[in-house]
Amino acid sequence: MLELTGLTAGYHGGTVLHGLDLSVPAGAVHAVVGHNGAGKSTLVHTVAGLIRPGAGTVRLDGQDVTGWPPHRIARAGIGLVPQGRRVFAGLTVAEHLRLSYRPPRRGDTTRPSVWTPARVLELLPRLGERRSHRGSALSGGEQQMLALARALLGSPRVLLLDEPTEGLAPVLVRQVHELVATLADEGIAVLLVSPSPVLAAECARTLTVLTSGRATLRLDGARVRADAAELNAALELAPAAGREGTGG
Repeated sequence: MLELTGLTAGYHGGTVLHGLDLSVPAGAVHAVVGHNGAGKSTLVHTVAGLIRPGAGTVRLDGQDVTGWPPHRIARAGIGLVPQGRRVFAGLTVAEHLRLSYRPPRRGDTTRPSVWTPARVLELLPRLGERRSHRGSALSGGEQQMLALARALLGSPRVLLLDEPTEGLAPVLVRQVHELVATLADEGIAVLLVSPSPVLAAECARTLTVLTSGRATLRLDGARVRADAAELNAALELAPAAGREGTGG
């Protein structure tokens, strides 16, 4: 479904990602973990078209989408839930949903499933209870659910989640990961970046450790769930860098 080959990208002439290879099949969750500054946000921003890669390719179902602008990437079937949620403070939940909904084109059979506002509210009933509330009046967990709903309304084939549990209480973290697993069951390929390797392993088929923009370890999720020692050791040895988003 999503395949990255030799992906290199960075900011202002500097390189953050160094020849990264990574793939996410349909119906699977691939978690990328690493310290702040490892390149996790750079990775999802490059796939989403927010950063133009310096080298390498991004393929969606075999189609080369490398360097496409963000709106074309989204229309091709790649949805992004950004770090920090970024909902509109002045819009209600209902307005967010209405503006985000993208009905399928006639004859479009490429998307694994079509998400409508009604279907999103079935999955996220709390948003239904808050339909008339503005973004600024929502809790952090509710804002995260709204950001996820907004991405789903594009009926993506690939969903990019940039630290979706940041700042949430543990009970909400587990709810988010349960939702991620549900979406994979719907046939969506999910690329999840997270600073919490053990929690990410709960829903991931595959985990990749990113160290200074390079994939330094790849593990089967079931193996990590049985014993996280190898993953934890790799992260302890990995050097911490600067703040994510300013260089990685």
